[in-house]
Amino acid sequence: MPIKEKHALPERGLEITDTPPVLQWIKRFWSRWRTPLLTLAVMVVAVLVLGGLRHVIETVDYQTLVEAIRSTPSSRIALAVLATAISYLALTGYDASALRYAGVSVRRSTVVTTAFIAYAISNSVGLGVMTGGAVRMRLYTAAGVEPTQIFKVIGFNAGAFGLGVLVFGAGGMLWGAPYMVDLIPLPAGALRAMAAVVLLAIAGFLGLCLTRSRIQLGKWGSFSLPPAGLVLGQLAISVVDLGACAATLWFLMPPGAISFPGFMVYFALAISLGVVSHVPGGLGVFEAVILLACGDRAPTETLLGALILYRGVYYLLPLVLATVLLTAYELRRAKAAPVGQAAARLSPVLLAILTFVAGVLLLLSGVTPTTDEAADLLALHVPLAIVEAAHLIGSVAGLAMLFVARGLLHRLDAAWWAALILAILAAVLALPKGIAWSEALGLSTLAALLWVSHGEFTRRSSLFAQTFESDWLIAVGCVVGAALWVLFLAYDDVDYAHKLWWQFTFDGHVSRSLRAVTVVAFSALGMALWQLFHAPPHEPDEPTDPALERASSILKRQDSAEACLVLMGDKSLLFSETGTAFIMYGHNGRSWIALRDPVGDTAEAPDLIWRFIEMASAHGGRAVFYQSSPRAVPWYLDAGLRVFKLGEEAHVPLTSFSLKGPRRASLRQALNRAERDGLSLEIISATEVDGVLGELQAISDAWLNLHHTREKGFSLGAFDPAYLRRLPVALVRQENRPVAFANLLVTEMGEEVSVDLMRHLPDAPSGTMDFLFIRMMLHFQEQGVARFNLGMAPLAGMAGHDLAPTWQQLGRLLFEHGERFYNFKGLRSFKGKFDPIWEPRYLAAPGGLAPLIALADIAALISGGLRGVIAK
Repeated sequence: MPIKEKHALPERGLEITDTPPVLQWIKRFWSRWRTPLLTLAVMVVAVLVLGGLRHVIETVDYQTLVEAIRSTPSSRIALAVLATAISYLALTGYDASALRYAGVSVRRSTVVTTAFIAYAISNSVGLGVMTGGAVRMRLYTAAGVEPTQIFKVIGFNAGAFGLGVLVFGAGGMLWGAPYMVDLIPLPAGALRAMAAVVLLAIAGFLGLCLTRSRIQLGKWGSFSLPPAGLVLGQLAISVVDLGACAATLWFLMPPGAISFPGFMVYFALAISLGVVSHVPGGLGVFEAVILLACGDRAPTETLLGALILYRGVYYLLPLVLATVLLTAYELRRAKAAPVGQAAARLSPVLLAILTFVAGVLLLLSGVTPTTDEAADLLALHVPLAIVEAAHLIGSVAGLAMLFVARGLLHRLDAAWWAALILAILAAVLALPKGIAWSEALGLSTLAALLWVSHGEFTRRSSLFAQTFESDWLIAVGCVVGAALWVLFLAYDDVDYAHKLWWQFTFDGHVSRSLRAVTVVAFSALGMALWQLFHAPPHEPDEPTDPALERASSILKRQDSAEACLVLMGDKSLLFSETGTAFIMYGHNGRSWIALRDPVGDTAEAPDLIWRFIEMASAHGGRAVFYQSSPRAVPWYLDAGLRVFKLGEEAHVPLTSFSLKGPRRASLRQALNRAERDGLSLEIISATEVDGVLGELQAISDAWLNLHHTREKGFSLGAFDPAYLRRLPVALVRQENRPVAFANLLVTEMGEEVSVDLMRHLPDAPSGTMDFLFIRMMLHFQEQGVARFNLGMAPLAGMAGHDLAPTWQQLGRLLFEHGERFYNFKGLRSFKGKFDPIWEPRYLAAPGGLAPLIALADIAALISGGLRGVIAK
């Protein structure tokens, strides 16, 4: 029974050549113009959104807005900070409840640290690499929690938040329905009735939790219910969290503008729409709802001022505190526990966010006027040329920070130096620019945090070698567009004239802002055009003989037998800078697929992973790592990828392997029956394979004809004489007639052995493959080899928990009921009779639909194109 040929995802090779010319042209056109077209579409949408918002706040006076922010009483700001502290303290309760539901015990300090950092990031950004789920995966893994359990925690948090928003919003609507009449054209009684229905439904759910442990969902199976006490406790936590979050903004609004119960209704609606929009932090969506809901209860400038302060207190302040916390871990990293060390590794993420935010604030500072007092003071003590230069350089530094932040995210040492220099320069220039003490203090704090965290930026790479993703360029474009909009808002009362461009005076704020935003806009446009249209590096070539020899020398110094698949020669190679490690990969469509983890020196692995991601991005592709091991998961999380379980890999510890005992009776019987049939095993060294190639070819051809299949590639070997000559072969004979063989994957370390090609004649005895494996295990046990790798069982070990990720639930369903399409259970059962140790294997990929697309590309890569997948 073949183990790997049939039981793995299909793989690479040939391109489909009969694609219609029109489709080929569309594919080429979309591949070339995809990023520019998407950028244009997003810019159009952004203009439309900004235009809509302009109508909402077209009467806003900038000076009145500034005065509203400055006149906010410090006591109200203090209350807002206190409410923020209560909200974030309540947020730690989400993780505590989720861990309890998942049956995991973690130290309280670890829970508090993880929850605070995760929510500080996800509240502010909420997308991609910077999500709270990635933080939890990183820190809870360091605390010894299994990835499957962490997925349960993440799922519980999402469900608990949704349930909390429902209760919070329904309760607020039941209490303050009259306030919603102007926003929702329904009678107050109808709104109260809707709220009551929602609350009754939740009460019914609580009743089920109290009386049952599971409920049946018809043909879709059953759902396990959490304990009623846990649900009630979580609802209380959610109410405290959302209530305190709402109170943060309410304290910053004009006293008496709206009652707190009525405001809670608007707040619940705004925060729900912000989450649904998938905009980072709900920025713009949340503000629009609050302005529309409360616009007739207070001046628009006062509401906008409260919203700006709310963003600073509830979002920016926790982000800064989280960065300070991680910096503290960095300072005592040598003595820190594993969780503290893992936390320190997150500091580049937060510093990238803060650097991006600093760049945004510098750009906004560059398009808004300074105070008259500051202008008068500068006129007395600072030359005009310095003021003009400080203003222009500060704005350009802000734009540069938006791009440098991406390098910080990728842990580039050059980006660290650039961010540090820009932060110090901008902090110094903040004073001659406009006596901006708060700006100088914030930038100095950023510089200090960067200085302390230098140890996390270890990747040596040029900033100019970066290729920016379209998402990043779009984000920068939106920031520059927002700066232009703020410029028009701030100087709405100034009539445009050509002479404004050439006015150089201490009170010429509009002239300085025009010049600065123009330089910034053209610089950003130039950078975007260069990134969008410059030619990517050349396509990767098949490895040369010297490259294969180089990889072979690295193989000899490591113990992963599966890494020997590089000797097939059908995968491209990316070597580390030192030449002591490599990644083997292929690409199909937009997927750049690395096979397994980096091979060689583990110290080189993180940088290799980053370089591979950057190389894929430079070609407009997505980086994917196939069959990754648990020990490498932190590397992929640090690089912003997500992990999805593929199945489990089996390995048999040969030191304890034995045919004795009742559990191994079936193996003893199979061995005895095979020996009675005249079977014997011969291990042929790599240097002697040439002498039996003809016999092996005959067996292989017969096996391919029997199964009506063809050779595979990528993660599966093919019958290639050059490949077979590089490795030993196990040959089964029946009374001196070759009937089956397997080529052996083994390195000079002798720690692990595995098999790749396994083929037999159609008339070989039925127990031939069982005999082959048993005899190989006994042989290598005598040779002192530590373990025998049986390969991966796809979809094995998927979590069956109701809060498991959808990916694992679908995998579990396919494993249980997909025998019509693939022998999942049969493969798992075959390997299970050797009583192996099972270890998870993952797909590391971006989120969204990327994993599904990547799996399709992997299947095509293994099978030689889509035709190979369909036709075996």
